[in-house]
Amino acid sequence: MKKIAIIDGQGGGIGSLITKRLREEFGESIEIIALGTNSTATAAMMKARANKGATGENAIVMNVSRVEIITGSLSVVLSQSMLGEMTPKMAEAICLSNARKILLPINQEAVEVIGTVKEPLPHLIDKLVERIKEVLYV
Repeated sequence: MKKIAIIDGQGGGIGSLITKRLREEFGESIEIIALGTNSTATAAMMKARANKGATGENAIVMNVSRVEIITGSLSVVLSQSMLGEMTPKMAEAICLSNARKILLPINQEAVEVIGTVKEPLPHLIDKLVERIKEVLYV
């Protein structure tokens, strides 16, 4: 069974939306691991039906090397993002993981990604799910 880590912080809203859509699309054929920078984010993703959940720096560092895909917003690879919740150690572990990173081009940081089209979050999540399907079924 393929393992997908969803990483989120603050209130876990984006992570819970991704979790819900992945569960709708794949049912129980994938294992979703909710990795929150805080317990509120983890709880939101667990409520959306993630299989497992863990919180904090060590949980993220330990688990990103154990999955095939890492997903969330672009902020998960930006040290000190999410109002400081994303530590340098977390961002580094995510970047160094051999897992495929499929990230949403949204963040609240002073970072712009040129070439992306501004779209509503539900549309972006649909595209994310389609890309994960392509990666899993190659």
